[in-house]
Amino acid sequence: MFFNTVCIIIIILAVVWLSIRERMKLGIFRERSWETLAEGRSSPFSQAVLNLVGFAGGIYLSLVMLLDFMKFQIPDRIQFGSMEIEPLAAFSITLAIIQPFLINIFKRNK
Repeated sequence: MFFNTVCIIIIILAVVWLSIRERMKLGIFRERSWETLAEGRSSPFSQAVLNLVGFAGGIYLSLVMLLDFMKFQIPDRIQFGSMEIEPLAAFSITLAIIQPFLINIFKRNK
């Protein structure tokens, strides 16, 4: 159980490190291009992350309002292995991650 948690943490840290490294490379490139460009452009990666976080946040807020309106009681935290997660946040980010795949499936069926 401990080994699985350590592996997940190492994978997450590796992905974050690669992202930071790539962002630094993009930052250096952008600094050089400021002399020739009037304004900077956002990268496709940053736009995708912004879209994912915005979509997940919208789902989260909608679920919180719905559950509050309906007076449902759900636990604040759920034990997932050796980690605790908030169920609404996990559900929201999962739906946000699955959403583009569902759109592709629905487009193919039309």
